[in-house]
Amino acid sequence: MKVDTDESREQLKARFEAEVLPLTDVLFRGARRLTHNDADAEDLLQETLLRAYTGFGSFRAGTNLQAWLFRIQYNQWINAYRWRERRPAEVLSDRITEPEVRSAETELLESLPDDDLHAAMTHLPEGFRTALYYADIEGYTCAETAVLMSIPIGTVMSRVSRARNRLRQALTVTQDAA
Repeated sequence: MKVDTDESREQLKARFEAEVLPLTDVLFRGARRLTHNDADAEDLLQETLLRAYTGFGSFRAGTNLQAWLFRIQYNQWINAYRWRERRPAEVLSDRITEPEVRSAETELLESLPDDDLHAAMTHLPEGFRTALYYADIEGYTCAETAVLMSIPIGTVMSRVSRARNRLRQALTVTQDAA
């Protein structure tokens, strides 16, 4: 390719702005056809214009500028595709691949010295047990517990109260039987 060295940097910049920038809408439509996505099309257009600007000194005047720009754009799209193909697949996973992490609640329940208390706690419904754990064992306020559990504060207050009542009843029945 012939490189025009007679042109100054300012002249080259002015010629690029005059000849290439009016074609950006056409290039963007072409990029959108290739990528099927506006955000990716904008990125492809930016890369195309960057490559065209750096190589504009080698462009031969009198040839088809639009075809030259589309060839740069297509090559950039192919390069991006090949780069994505070489990358390892990224897959979201719902499973934890490490050994399961035990919750603090489970640890506490297993460490309870009294079997009756342990049994009474494990028989509470999950929501009651969690609310009671946060409020009474961890010492969170009802408002903080509501935020942690993503439920209204009134629901937390109700669950804590009901959990305490159920524990009292279960432990009273156990003591009466003994």
